[in-house]
Amino acid sequence: MSRLDDLRFRAATAVQRRMNPLLRRLPLQTVLETTGRVSGLPRQTPVGGRRVGDSIWLVSEFGVRSQYVRNIQADPRVRVRIGGRWHAGTAHLLPDDDAVARLRALPRLNSTAVRALGTDLLTVRVDLGD
Repeated sequence: MSRLDDLRFRAATAVQRRMNPLLRRLPLQTVLETTGRVSGLPRQTPVGGRRVGDSIWLVSEFGVRSQYVRNIQADPRVRVRIGGRWHAGTAHLLPDDDAVARLRALPRLNSTAVRALGTDLLTVRVDLGD
């Protein structure tokens, strides 16, 4: 990872640590809940995904460096809050998916930020109802 990529990661992480607690409280914000791989506690992360049928699609801007992706690797069972309602599901990491193309189908504001800050894009699909 280059110094610039590391700086982008650190800056984005610092902002997210301050903004995520506020965003999680917004009733219509989509939130992904994973189980902490060390603590075993629920971890909630606001995400900018889109529901397509019985799946939610999103793109992690830092791939396996993202804490929620690491939690998914340890335990793919998740919950997703969509429109104020919680849904159980199973998350799948899709490294072979074209994450840049995937971003074009996701909410514009989030996709723009992910493209601008992201250094290692990774598509995540959550199948609901599992």
